[in-house]
Amino acid sequence: MDAPKKVCIIGSGNWGSAIAKIVGSNAVQSCRFDSSVNMWVFEETVNGRKLTEIINTEHENVKYLPGHKLPPNVRAVADLVEAVSEADILIFVIPHQFIGKVCDTIQGRIKPDALGLSLIKGVDEGPDGLKLISDVIQEKLGISMSVLMGANIANEVADEKFCETTIGCKNRELGALLKELMQTRNFRITVVEESDVVEICGALKNIVAVGAGFCDGLGYGDNTKAAVIRLGLMEMIAFARIFCTAGPVSSATFLESCGVADLITTCYGGRNRKVAEAFVKTGKSIEDLERDMLNGQKLQGPATAAEVHHILTMKNMVDKFPLFNAVYQICYQGHPVTEFISCLQNHPEHM
Repeated sequence: MDAPKKVCIIGSGNWGSAIAKIVGSNAVQSCRFDSSVNMWVFEETVNGRKLTEIINTEHENVKYLPGHKLPPNVRAVADLVEAVSEADILIFVIPHQFIGKVCDTIQGRIKPDALGLSLIKGVDEGPDGLKLISDVIQEKLGISMSVLMGANIANEVADEKFCETTIGCKNRELGALLKELMQTRNFRITVVEESDVVEICGALKNIVAVGAGFCDGLGYGDNTKAAVIRLGLMEMIAFARIFCTAGPVSSATFLESCGVADLITTCYGGRNRKVAEAFVKTGKSIEDLERDMLNGQKLQGPATAAEVHHILTMKNMVDKFPLFNAVYQICYQGHPVTEFISCLQNHPEHM
């Protein structure tokens, strides 16, 4: 029998800590995994103490997931290289802006046959346009990558409220292993092979959620938000069909948790919607609101809109994605948010 696989969670924010709760608990219950789970923590001082020390003594991430006990076998490690050095499975769950630096730090310091699982919702810009975060990791570290995306608001997952999620994994056997590591009675997983589509859903839905937040801030009702969700989904599918070139893109993947379910959840809850609503009501900048409202967490929607806009501009396709474009223009070009609704009224779907 194979030696038990050692797991390291790279990241310890709200979502990373919720996942640590699941992974730590599952690792103890299965002989396929080493019971000790490392969690890399970007060291901070909270109430005069190191965050790693608090987690390792009180088994709680008091800053990012207060009120939830982490399993005692989850060990907070401040040194990134130390955290990953013996890991067979690396779970990446950090803001997408930091992935390049993290990969540069651990390059050549990990097992060459390690498996990666990205829970990061965002995209990167490459020389030829869009680059998936899993591709960035794969190229920098040379490891096999899968992704996990779904309608998974971290606090609800930590509360063990029932939800679904989607693992995108090209290898069926590996997909089954990752499902065993991550699934619980209340965190139900479907594995699909279209990992690139699963990942693009996780990134693009944050742009749509910003649009939903604009609607809320402007005082429009649920009918309007439903239109934002539907038209946003259409743009997500169209974008995936243009940019996911590994094979045909099936509509079925968009009906998984990573697609329509995550989109709905994010447009009604989630930080992108909340900050976008405040953007309308307060007149403050996105940067100021991120700092004031998110307790150190990062906002993904506007940044993803900027990356997508750059790619669409290179492909001369901006006009085909009016909702994505409107979010970009409002966030970055001073376009009046009151005109957001015109992108719905004049959407090609309505022509």
